[in-house]
Amino acid sequence: MDDTETKQRIEETVRRILQESDMDEVTESKIRKQASEQLGLNLSQPHFKAFVKQVVGAFLQEKLQEQEENDEKEDEEEQGVSKGREYDDEGDLIICKLSEKRRVTIQDFRGKTLVSIREYYKKDGKDLPTSKGISLTEEQWSAFKKNLPAIEKAINKMESR
Repeated sequence: MDDTETKQRIEETVRRILQESDMDEVTESKIRKQASEQLGLNLSQPHFKAFVKQVVGAFLQEKLQEQEENDEKEDEEEQGVSKGREYDDEGDLIICKLSEKRRVTIQDFRGKTLVSIREYYKKDGKDLPTSKGISLTEEQWSAFKKNLPAIEKAINKMESR
């Protein structure tokens, strides 16, 4: 089988069928039969059969690698080591910096998750939190978030005066 166009058509069809299939139910034989019907080719011939087997093997290997990468990513996120996340000198997750001295962080305080909006100061090269700010429990944060539209409406009303 030297026809690269035929190989390409077979590979695309087999991969599409694999993407749409329940991997617990499908077999290589079923994939080959379905691809044969769609392409109008007899993929049971030895050279086609070997090629389909190779495509299925490569696909499964890619899926396995993706799953392993996803598992690693989830493990990192559970441990708080996800790439792109920034932590302050206290070990709190920085969600955003509102200004040079103000930031929003997520922290664990005595077993409770808190959203903290606070001012920071520098001491010995470290950014440390001041007492100027507020920390909200998850419940308080939810209540605040639920009322954001009302807050924005009041701000817009005041600004239009």
